[in-house]
Amino acid sequence: MSTWTTHDIPPQHGRKVVITGATGGLGYETALALARAGADVLMTGRNAAKGRDALSRVQAAVSGATVRYAHLDLADLASVEAFAGQLAGQQDAIDLLVNNAGVMTPPTRHETVDGFELQFGTNYLGHFALTGRLLPMLRKGRQTRVVNLSSGAHRIQAAIHFDDPQWRQGYRPWAAYAQSKLAMILFAFELQRRSDARGWGLLSNAAHPGYALTDLQTSGPRMGRGGRPSPFDRLGWLIAPVLAQSAAQGALPTLFAATAPDARPGGYYGPQGLFEMKGEVGEARIGKQARDKAVAARLWDVSRDLTGVSWPSLSPAG
Repeated sequence: MSTWTTHDIPPQHGRKVVITGATGGLGYETALALARAGADVLMTGRNAAKGRDALSRVQAAVSGATVRYAHLDLADLASVEAFAGQLAGQQDAIDLLVNNAGVMTPPTRHETVDGFELQFGTNYLGHFALTGRLLPMLRKGRQTRVVNLSSGAHRIQAAIHFDDPQWRQGYRPWAAYAQSKLAMILFAFELQRRSDARGWGLLSNAAHPGYALTDLQTSGPRMGRGGRPSPFDRLGWLIAPVLAQSAAQGALPTLFAATAPDARPGGYYGPQGLFEMKGEVGEARIGKQARDKAVAARLWDVSRDLTGVSWPSLSPAG
C-alpha cells in the first residue's frame, strides 16, 4: 500500500471511541489523532493525575475536541466490570474499541489483583473481559471495529502455556510477554470468526507498533524501580538510534487498523522496515501459532473461565 499517514484518516465525526492505556505513548497518540479527526474519544487509564494531564494536552492541541477520561485498571476485573457498567449508563453504543494498554517484561513475577501473571492478566485477560462486557454496546455501533495491540514478539519464544499460563513455575519475562501478545492476536482473529458466525457485526483486527519509543520500553522493564539497567535496557539504548521510531509513528498501524477503508477483518498491520521495527504501514507477518484455530478456540474457553465473562450464544440474536 502507498504511504499512509494521519492525513489519510477518514472523518470520524460522531464515532464513539474507547482507548485503553491512553494517558501516554501509543494510546495517547491514537487518542490525539482520532480527536483531530472528529471522533468522540474516551481515554482510559489507571492513574488519575496522568489522565488529567493527557486530557488537557489533547484539549489544548485540538480545538473543540470531544474527549474525556475515565478510570480503568485492566489488572483488576472488578475495575473492568465497574467501567463497563458505568459506560453503559452513559451511552448506548461504541463504534471503536482500541485494546492498547499493556506492561512489558517486569524482571520478577508479579500478579494482578485476581492472581493472574501481570502481563497475561493486564495485556490480554483484562482486554478479553473488557471486550466481552462491552459487546452489547459494540453490537449497537456503526461499522464497529475492535483493534487489539499485539507485538512482533508473538513470533518469538511464543506459545500459550496452557499447563501454566500464569507462570507460577520458571517465570521468564520475555516468554511471558510473548505469550500475552500471542494471546492478543489469537483473540483478534477468534473474535472475528465468532462475530461472523454469530452475527455480532464486528470488524476485528490487530496491529503492532514496531519499536516505538514509549514508556513501555523506557520504564516498563523495571516497572519504574531503580537499580542497575538490565541487558534488555542496554540493548535498547544501542539499537534505538537505528531501529526505533516515535510513538506517533508507532501508532500509525493502530490508526490504520481502526479507520482505513482497506483494513481487513482479521487483518494484522505493522511497520514495513527492517525487522518490522519502523517504517511505513503495511500488512505484518503473522506467526504460525497465531494462525492455529484450535489454540485460539481453547484459549477463548480458558479465558472465559478465568475471567468469568460470558459471551452470547451461537444464535445471532443471542
